[in-house]
Amino acid sequence: MEKSKNTFTEKQKLTARFAKAMGHPVRIYILELLSKQACCYSGDLSEVLPIAKSTLSQHLKELKNAGLIQGEIEPPKIKYCLNKKNWELAQKLFKNSLQI
Repeated sequence: MEKSKNTFTEKQKLTARFAKAMGHPVRIYILELLSKQACCYSGDLSEVLPIAKSTLSQHLKELKNAGLIQGEIEPPKIKYCLNKKNWELAQKLFKNSLQI
């Protein structure tokens, strides 16, 4: 049986990307925190989470690359907020995917 390159829909690919980005408890914590407040500085997160700043940076980068959060540089800090449009899309995609 020959596999088609178009086996997966764009929605399935995007759902998987969001799921991969959310695939660590630290990232879930960050998303929960940001969903309850407007924004947060990376320095504030490093005070709350028991991980190295470099590790936190990697988690933030993964969430940002997936489009779930966005960051603004306000020297000397970086302010992170949810990307509300993509966060709402992720919630919709997960809800629809889990109702199969």
